[in-house]
Amino acid sequence: MQPSGCSAARVTEGGLGGFGRGPVPDPYDSFMRGHLRYYGYFRGQKAGGQKSPMSLGVLSEQHPTEAPGTGSTDPGYLRGPRQELSPPGVLEPAPSARRRGTPLPSARHRGSPGEPPALFALPSARGPLPAPRWPIECEVIEETIEHIEWVPPEPEPFCQPMAPDCAPAALGEEHGTIVYHLSPAPRGSCFTRARIGGAPGPLSSPAAPLEGPQDTTLLFESRFESGNLQKAVKVGPYEYVLTLRPDLYTAKHTQWFYFRVQNTRQGPLYRFTITNLAKPKSLYGEGMRPLFYSQRDAQSRGIGWRRVGADVRYYRGGGGEEPAAFRLSWTARFPHNGDTCFFAHSYPYTYSDLQRYLRALAGDPVRSRYCVVRALCRSLAGNTVYLLTITSPAGAAAKRAVVLSARVHPGESGGSWAMRGFLDFLLSADADAQLLRRLFVFKVVPMLNPDGVVVGNSRCSLAGRDPNRAYGTALCGSFPGVWHLRAMVERVLAEREVVLYCDFHGHSRKNNVFMYGCDGGGAGAGLRLCQRVFPLMLSKNAPDKFSFPSCKFKVQKSKAGTGRVIMWRMGVSNSYTMEAAFGGSTLGGRSSHFTVEDLKSLGYHLCDTLLDFCDPDPAKFQQCLSEVDALLRQRLGREPGSGGSWSDVSPSELESSWSKGGGSGCGAGERGMPCARQMLSTGAMPASRPGWGPPGPAGSRLSPAPRGEAARRERSPEPPPA
Repeated sequence: MQPSGCSAARVTEGGLGGFGRGPVPDPYDSFMRGHLRYYGYFRGQKAGGQKSPMSLGVLSEQHPTEAPGTGSTDPGYLRGPRQELSPPGVLEPAPSARRRGTPLPSARHRGSPGEPPALFALPSARGPLPAPRWPIECEVIEETIEHIEWVPPEPEPFCQPMAPDCAPAALGEEHGTIVYHLSPAPRGSCFTRARIGGAPGPLSSPAAPLEGPQDTTLLFESRFESGNLQKAVKVGPYEYVLTLRPDLYTAKHTQWFYFRVQNTRQGPLYRFTITNLAKPKSLYGEGMRPLFYSQRDAQSRGIGWRRVGADVRYYRGGGGEEPAAFRLSWTARFPHNGDTCFFAHSYPYTYSDLQRYLRALAGDPVRSRYCVVRALCRSLAGNTVYLLTITSPAGAAAKRAVVLSARVHPGESGGSWAMRGFLDFLLSADADAQLLRRLFVFKVVPMLNPDGVVVGNSRCSLAGRDPNRAYGTALCGSFPGVWHLRAMVERVLAEREVVLYCDFHGHSRKNNVFMYGCDGGGAGAGLRLCQRVFPLMLSKNAPDKFSFPSCKFKVQKSKAGTGRVIMWRMGVSNSYTMEAAFGGSTLGGRSSHFTVEDLKSLGYHLCDTLLDFCDPDPAKFQQCLSEVDALLRQRLGREPGSGGSWSDVSPSELESSWSKGGGSGCGAGERGMPCARQMLSTGAMPASRPGWGPPGPAGSRLSPAPRGEAARRERSPEPPPA
């Protein structure tokens, strides 16, 4: 079969990861054939390779559109509609990537105007939301699960960590009664097809029926969007042993949980123990508590998700299984009899939540003028991966670009809340938001892995692999979200500078917020220091959340396929992963969990930092550059002002110096590099830094001095959309 290229506007058989150019390594051969057959390929196909009339036309981000409110071409769709295709299996670097000498899979393809938009379900201000598509192995209840947003009036402190050797006695299935059990996907199976509503036919009854009104057994349920619980065993009157479902089509990655309980009793102390967690270390061992939601409290008192749990323990199981399984155990009391309650690992943010947000955006006559929502691609299950282009109409050709993404790992829901805060601020009427829209073109993919989010995975897509290790692959059909994101960035780089790429994640082992950057060594000293400036600025703007000493910049071999590394090798110098802890903050006098507002504020602080970073007045940038140089010299034992180049220092040596002392931030008990407050107290930093000034109260803005560009804001407000 002769391939005809991999246009993102029409995917051909030869265009999916080299399919048709030779055998695809297992397990993708049968996997992709089954996937393509479902969408209409190979039906009645002749030996000559003629496409079936049912071949799927895919409207993607490459479709040339107009910028909001103008008649000109949207600056984000930069490659002309007549550009020749590169064969899908050929690896070809972007122009900027050639300068780094790193070959990357080419993602060039021409746009294709006129593809039928009905193939993608884009949210509109009217009508029902597009329903999520589920693998046919998944049963789905008909109830719609929604939660209110709420912020606790007081900080929610960490609980006292419990020693692992004080773990409760291990009880297993043999000691109790199974009260909830979902059949797992058959071992070795892979994704074949999906449909709205998941498995056809009537639902099974995984929960054991109650024997009467006096039966106090809890009724468990997880067959809803983002839910994850496979089994519950009752081992005592008010004690349950729980098992999570591994990521679909895998046998591992158990971390995210989100399930419902009914038939609650007020008063008794319940104990829950999850027995098959994968990671040997967790913030639950350092005082983090699970999240709890009472439907009755939400309806009657307006109270939403809150932290609960006493006697929280995280410890290794005693069964001797390999790989080792770890256990999370906690106790809790329910506030009401007969309530409907939920437990979760982190604040849930589902695919439907995103679609509701985008529908509200589409129905807003003001915000929708600056934001165009398009389909980047379809996921394996057929769910739309959305792309937002945000900018003001004027001067698009001269603008630099900023690219942001989130939820490549579906269990890291905090990334969606940070993205929500970013979008809320950027699309607001705030003067800084107007300035940002005038200066930049923002390309935002708020949910890269919608399939994983829908089914309640922790890390993987329906390919059964981690998509954040697949940015360097040519398998467009196996990892469509990351493949098309990389393709889009490659096209943008051909026309303009991408000043920042940031991928939002969550972290399960370290508190606070921090970044991973890229220092591959071999570059000039100035460039290696510059890569650390943006995180340092962010730590100044969010001193009660962001820990600069926790940031790392070494490019490890195991991370070579991640988004930040691939974008950096393509030519994006400031390429980062932003990690927000599942727990909370130990900075600025805090020792408490993050709230939804804390996570959303990260988006605002990133916007604030972007303006500082790109300020025409270089004072802030130069000040931070000097601070980074001084901090590294202090750790390497070099005298300030002693000169010498950083090019002779390996990334490993810099990383070792960066984390010397084991500190993870500038809070109580941390022994990392000095933060702003410590440097002020020792005189290592001037008390009046250009543009910042002394650190203010927790959460306060640290940029009182006007920016060079901001000083002209009142004289040149953002023009209204045409």
